[in-house]
Amino acid sequence: MEQRVDEREWVEFQWPYVMALLGGESRVNELAYATGAFTRKREIKRPSDLLRLILTWAVAERSLRETAALAAEIDLADVSDVALLGRFKRATAWLGRLLNERLAKQPILPREGPPIRILDATAIRGRGTKGTDRRIHLSIELGTGRIRSVEMTDAKGAESLERVRCQPGEIILVDRGYAHRRGMAHVAAVGAYFIVRSPWSSIPLEDRLGEPFDLFAALRSLPDAAAGDFAVQFRSPNGDAIAARLVAIRKTEAETTRARQAALESARRHANKRVDVRTLEAAGYVFLFTNAPEQLSPESVLDLYRYRWQIEMKFKTLKSVLHLGNVPTKNGELLSVYLLAKMPLRC
Repeated sequence: MEQRVDEREWVEFQWPYVMALLGGESRVNELAYATGAFTRKREIKRPSDLLRLILTWAVAERSLRETAALAAEIDLADVSDVALLGRFKRATAWLGRLLNERLAKQPILPREGPPIRILDATAIRGRGTKGTDRRIHLSIELGTGRIRSVEMTDAKGAESLERVRCQPGEIILVDRGYAHRRGMAHVAAVGAYFIVRSPWSSIPLEDRLGEPFDLFAALRSLPDAAAGDFAVQFRSPNGDAIAARLVAIRKTEAETTRARQAALESARRHANKRVDVRTLEAAGYVFLFTNAPEQLSPESVLDLYRYRWQIEMKFKTLKSVLHLGNVPTKNGELLSVYLLAKMPLRC
């Protein structure tokens, strides 16, 4: 069996391959000047040399001091670790462009049925910090697990369906963090479809005549162990009615008990003295909102949503293989550079 080549070896021993992967040296250099990452030569003669130093630091996981020493040893640059820090901080936009172009070059594999993507975000913290420093927003293809889009924001970058560029007919799977009317209206406006899990209180629902929809009456009408759907609509922020379906199924008694215990425990952690009885009732059901055509049965909608585990595994893999769970810096700009430098060789 052929031994796998580690990304660190790519950077240190197979640099021409890395450059070809990122579009070639001329394109790498062009984007460096266009984004302001490289404006003058001084100690580092070419943008591609600067990129090699960045990847040596981030992907090969050398310290800034080791990176500077290695650059001098191979006659790449005579530069101090302090000078490298200053040059690296200006590379965020450049690395972002390289990553986006790398993703755009990936062929979309043919498959039966409409394209399906899963969207989610994960928090990244720098060394020595307790909160969220950066948030990576990712979308992957269902089935292949291939990354289709990446966006990095600070801690204030909320999960939103507005972040994804949808194609007509495409299906987007997201969890309850994306259950916002503005984002769902954004997806519907371009002719794409959403499948969103939602808390019971997030979205004011109407029936198709514009009258208030009784969510709990609908849920109580469900038979045991069988999925059902209900025609509903909600209002976009500008007042337009967005037609959708509420797709739901009862949980088993054991699942309901666990869900209610989790709701009570969450309330205790947040020092809530009272738990709304409707929260406990809603814990007995799985319910989703979708604007997918009725040809997609309630059972199929629920089955598709269950594949969300694929993006959880993708984040777990990225954090493990790229060591994103232990980022060795807490400097804001340097943290962004570190994360963006890691991604292209894994997409």
